[in-house]
This record gives sequence, C-alpha cells and structure tokens, in this order.
Amino acid sequence: MRLLRGNPDGVDVTIYAGNVDPEAVALSVCDVPVVEPRHVGDDEYAEFALDFCREHGIDVLIPPRRLTALAGRGADFAAIGTSLMCSPLSAVQVLTNKVSTYESAGAAGIPVPPWRAVDTAEGLLAAVEELSLTNESLCVKPSGEYSAFGFRILQDRPLSMADLLAPPMPTASVAAVADAMRRAAELGERVPELLVMPFLDGPEISIDCLSAPGGELLVGIPRSKQGRFRMLLEDPAAVAIARRLVEHFELAYLTNVQLRFHNGEPVLLEANPRPSAGLFQTAFADVNMPWAAVRLLLQGDSGLCHPPRLNVRLAVAEAVMEVTPAPAVPDPSPTSLVVIR
Repeated sequence: MRLLRGNPDGVDVTIYAGNVDPEAVALSVCDVPVVEPRHVGDDEYAEFALDFCREHGIDVLIPPRRLTALAGRGADFAAIGTSLMCSPLSAVQVLTNKVSTYESAGAAGIPVPPWRAVDTAEGLLAAVEELSLTNESLCVKPSGEYSAFGFRILQDRPLSMADLLAPPMPTASVAAVADAMRRAAELGERVPELLVMPFLDGPEISIDCLSAPGGELLVGIPRSKQGRFRMLLEDPAAVAIARRLVEHFELAYLTNVQLRFHNGEPVLLEANPRPSAGLFQTAFADVNMPWAAVRLLLQGDSGLCHPPRLNVRLAVAEAVMEVTPAPAVPDPSPTSLVVIR
C-alpha cells in the first residue's frame, strides 16, 4: 500500500482492501476496509466484484486470490470502467494446480523436480518406493493451491533426542499418511490429489516478475532468504527460468516464480499468477513494481527507466504500530479484494 500511495507520478490514490478476517492488519491501514464472507462461489464472487467496482467507481482491481473467478472477466470489468489486473484464465487454471504446472512447464523445457501425483494409499506407497531409489528425503503436499497446508516431510526413522530438541518440523511417517488416506476413503471423505517429490531443503529463490500482456518479462527481481536477512540477487540463471515460464504461460503484470535446487541445479517449485506477499521488499531495488504494473495496465507503459539495483542485503525487523479497529462494513465482498481508485 505504501508503494501505491508513494507512487513516483504523484497520483493520489484511494485503496479499498477486503479480508475475511475483520482483525486483519490490512483493514487497519487501507483507506476503505471491507469485511468479506468466508464462503463465496466463483460466480457469486465475480458478480459481487462487478457490483462493488460499479458502485464505488473503482479504476483498478488487483485480485490476489480467487483468480479463477475473475481472470476471464476482463471485458465485463472494462464495460463498467474498471481495469482488471490479471493473467489469462488459461494460465491461472494451470498454475493453481501443481501437477498441471509441472506437466506444462516440464513439456516446455522448464526444469522441474521429480514428482508423482497420487490419490490413494497404494499410489502413495508406490510413489515413495520409486522416488526413494535416489536416497533423497521425500515430502508430500496437496497439488492444489493450499499454501503450506498439508505439507509434510516423510520420515520413518525413530525420533532421536536431537530431533526432539531441534526446532519442530512438519514430519509424518509414510505409514501414517497412507493410513489417513485409507481411513478417508473408507469414510467416504474426499481424498485430494497429493504430490510426492524430493524434499528440496535448500535455499529458495523467489523471483518477483513484471510482464506485459502476452508474457514479455520487463523486470525480474530474485530474492533469497537467510534467517532474518533477505538478499536481492543478481542471478541471471534464475531470471532466465522465470522469463521462460512467464513467456510460456503468457503471464501479465505482477507474478511470482519460486525456485529451489535439486542436485545442484535450480528447478521450479511453484509459480503464482499474482503478486507475492514479499513484493514490498523490491522497493529496495529502487523500483516501484506495484505502481509500474498499474501504469502498464492503464497506459501500456510501465514508466521504468533504469534496471533494478541488486546485490542488496536486507534485515527483517518487527515493527509495532497502534491501529484502530476496522469498522464494520456490510457484507458481502469477494475474498481478498484489493483495489485502488
């Protein structure tokens, strides 16, 4: 929000923000807060977003979630005077599922880790047996867009005292995961498709991308994490992978590509057709990516006139501020709606 308000063009903006949690910090620092309903279908989401933007005269809609409901509705929003910042629906549908992401990216020559998709206990055991031949640690996670929910490192060895005294890890035995899948199937519960793959326990590189409609990468800023420090990297190899992915999926505006290392080589972990939560860190590269995306959307020109400043080391520190409770705003509103006017 600070980057949008402090834009280099000096444009005065009004920021509307929505969240399902009335205590969300974002609602305390935006101009107009909206408390959202927790359970909204895609059709209802899109229709409310249209009504909301029409009623409030919104110029730009930047949806960070529920993209499948909005990505194909750009013309509908344009008809009411709202510009929708979103990648094509076809790309969103692929990238919100890790299996389809790896299938499509791998077919395009983008490096991906070994992986197997399973939805039964027997499939899980077979995948673990196959992928264990390399003696790598394995992990399992839902193939859909669940953030870190459902992620477990598969570990069958007995708990040692060193394990007990170390920081907690999200571990589970193969047998325990298989049993959970069997019990769910027996009870008629839905068993989501799970991804089994090596546990890539190495440094993550997160590339914040700004691209034009059609997939032309205008700027990519790689970030890495080292404890409480962050690095804005000069990493042409990482940017090259991000560029190939952005071009292949024709991603537009603000997106994020995450890489990890497998056998010493960078591979795709996931790609998000939306801005990352850490995008604000790119301000230390002396570029305002959020505002560049708004300019690109409205004027066809990002306004960026110099390359990002890289090889920058950042320290992460806690900040405390007093906030007033978010005022109650009548429901409903689409999930995680962020718009500027």
